[in-house]
Amino acid sequence: MINKNNHNQLLLFDPWDFLEPKRRSMLDQSWAGFFQKEILRDLPVKELIPSFSRTMGRPTKELYTMLGVLVVLQQAHDLTDNETIFQFSFNIQWHYALNIVDESDSAKYVSLKTLWSFRQILIEKKLDTVLFEKITAKLSKAFNVSTDKQRIDSVHIKSNMRRLGRISIFSTSINKFFINLRRKYPNQFKDIDTNVVEKYLSDKSLSCFSLVKPSDSPKPLADVSNDLFDLIKKFKGCSEVTSMYSYKLLERVLEEHCNLEVTDGDNKVGIKKSKEIPADSLQNPSDPDATYSGHKEQGYQIHVMETYTDTEDRETKDKTLNLITHISVEKASQSDAHALVPAIESVKERDLSPQELQADSLYGSDENCEYAKSEGIDLVSPTMGTTKNKGMTLSDFELSTNGQVERCPHGHTPLFKKNKKGRITQGFSLDTCSNCPLVDGCPVKYGKKYYYLRYNQKSARLAMRRANEQSDEFKNRYRWRAGVEATMSEYDRLTGVKQLRFRGFKSVRFAAILKAIGVNIFRATAVRKAASYA
Repeated sequence: MINKNNHNQLLLFDPWDFLEPKRRSMLDQSWAGFFQKEILRDLPVKELIPSFSRTMGRPTKELYTMLGVLVVLQQAHDLTDNETIFQFSFNIQWHYALNIVDESDSAKYVSLKTLWSFRQILIEKKLDTVLFEKITAKLSKAFNVSTDKQRIDSVHIKSNMRRLGRISIFSTSINKFFINLRRKYPNQFKDIDTNVVEKYLSDKSLSCFSLVKPSDSPKPLADVSNDLFDLIKKFKGCSEVTSMYSYKLLERVLEEHCNLEVTDGDNKVGIKKSKEIPADSLQNPSDPDATYSGHKEQGYQIHVMETYTDTEDRETKDKTLNLITHISVEKASQSDAHALVPAIESVKERDLSPQELQADSLYGSDENCEYAKSEGIDLVSPTMGTTKNKGMTLSDFELSTNGQVERCPHGHTPLFKKNKKGRITQGFSLDTCSNCPLVDGCPVKYGKKYYYLRYNQKSARLAMRRANEQSDEFKNRYRWRAGVEATMSEYDRLTGVKQLRFRGFKSVRFAAILKAIGVNIFRATAVRKAASYA
């Protein structure tokens, strides 16, 4: 049965009048008072109701309370489940935030099982995203946040898993398969060679693989790969076993790490070189969604977009809310370049679009700049990479707004211009270019009638961007992007987001988004407190 309070209903007597004025004032000015007055009543309880019966079963825990515990109190304070239960039972600040006035166990105690069940409902229904969008909209309106200027960046995070080498990935996958097979299909499990079972299922089976010296690793790696291949081949015709998730992990490991070679009619397993292993390969059977980043190793990444104020006035900054407007979680193997368009679409749907968006070079591809321009957004980002030529480049030429060359670096205008299907050709005088001392390092090429400069519209846009990046105006604008690094530090320092207690993409996304909500609430509390002292 559904149990939810009406927090819009005013009470006849103040249930918190037992607090003296100083302690009451401290609570009101803290995040707890802000949460109770501004956030609690707007939590999306309606989305939870379909998961419970209105007429049957025991009453649920109070729904506003459970959402509050899971949304802010646990994730924002980076607590374990047991720590969450303890704080929920005895912390008056939590009781004030959730407006719990009853002293019964049903009001101020929750079991681990109930906590897990509610969390699973939120994860499966993707209520983390709903909560973020609803609370962000509330804060944006309440603090009159200007979204004209925003910045975006990513941060690498790790789930609750060990880092495994290739041998350990093989052996742990086989161990997981044996455990599941023994539990579900004991008859098939008995058919496996006892020596192989002892090798991967004994108490010391996994630890023995970690004792292999690097110089001896090729032989054990070949051994475990052959064992894994034999198991796949043995159960290939058994539909019950092949439908098991742990069996599919074996197939995934074989495909990602091995090559099958046919010799004398038999299949032989060959080990791929480390460089041939894809970045989205299995990193640990306990978290099959985690992938690998060449710069930041295993895990996931979060893209964070926030508003900012380009002022150095400390008093103005303290009274302005820098609001996280977009948060998304991706696998570590994915490029930042693909995250910008979904981020812009997300804030656009919620009427939080920026006029100027600052990002690092990974977000600033030509395609992203053109898309942002089509949406009326000025994407301020350095161009990616460097030019191949060591001498002059197209960015040294004076270009018009439509990408046509007006003058060369020495001030000479082209005598011939042609633009066909996006390919631009400019012709310079033979006499002028042949006598130029810098012609050897110039991108123009000798022709029968002219020295030709050939390029396309994309090259022209990149050249103009590179030229603009050298100006003081660009440097003065772009310096505000560095502020997002402080946000990433705050995000981790307050909520512990870089090392999560969860595994799996859905759970990681849930924790990361709710922690971002906590950062927004803490920031809003600080801004409100600063404004009250003004």
